[in-house]
Amino acid sequence: MSITRVGIIGSGIMGSGIAEVAAANGYEVVLRSRSQATADAMKGGLEKSLARQVEKGRRTEEEKAEILGRVTTATELSALADCDLVIESVVEDLDVKVPLFTELDAIVKEGAIIATNTSTLPVVEMAVATKRPDRVCGVHFFNPAPAMALVEIVRPITASDETIDEVTAFAASCGKDPVEVKDQAGFIVNALLFPYLNNAIRLLESGVASRDGIDTAMKGGCGFPMGPFALLDLVGLDTSLAILDALHTEFKDPNYAAVPLLRRMVAAGRLGRKTKHGFYDYNK
Repeated sequence: MSITRVGIIGSGIMGSGIAEVAAANGYEVVLRSRSQATADAMKGGLEKSLARQVEKGRRTEEEKAEILGRVTTATELSALADCDLVIESVVEDLDVKVPLFTELDAIVKEGAIIATNTSTLPVVEMAVATKRPDRVCGVHFFNPAPAMALVEIVRPITASDETIDEVTAFAASCGKDPVEVKDQAGFIVNALLFPYLNNAIRLLESGVASRDGIDTAMKGGCGFPMGPFALLDLVGLDTSLAILDALHTEFKDPNYAAVPLLRRMVAAGRLGRKTKHGFYDYNK
């Protein structure tokens, strides 16, 4: 099947980012959110992102208009029926994702691929909730999707070679660097990244160094573009905790056992940039 029409589910930053990537590379996009207000807000955010690119000389007004013209919004899942590829990017919770995949399977046309943008959850559990497990896989974009080059193509044991080939070609056509990975918690990047982030919190909690000292050290000593606490705030502390819990559940490795300070901050609602308060205060 040739992919020309892409459906995206989710009203967060990842959903809108993937929509921008797909539309900017010639795909018709249906952006579905649960309410018209959030769907409109997502398209408004896309328009602002493109406007910034025009201001910086990266795109023309004509290109901006063409990209926006390829994106439609919807509140009903039925609007995705004609899509060749549907990418789910909702909350990282199997209790939410699995029923959604069952519902999508009954709506989306035969032969279409249903993919998840999960960063760590087992894709096979979503695949077997459908009658097309061979057409389900992971297509994991990184945040912010328009800027980050990597896409992890996650192959559950149920996926066909054709499915993996088609989504790999889709990611490459969007100017991304697709890397195939086994369906295992954390895949490549998060399996390596989150022990590092978790141990940074451990250093802070034990008083080895300050937040600013640790961030400065990792930028200056390792050449990272941002320190671990700035990155945790960008990812979201709730998302980070969910990833660590999923990794620990699968591997029982103590490096994946979330540091108590992270749990306390999530309990306090200090989730990072999205709540304007995490390890850093963004209200200032």
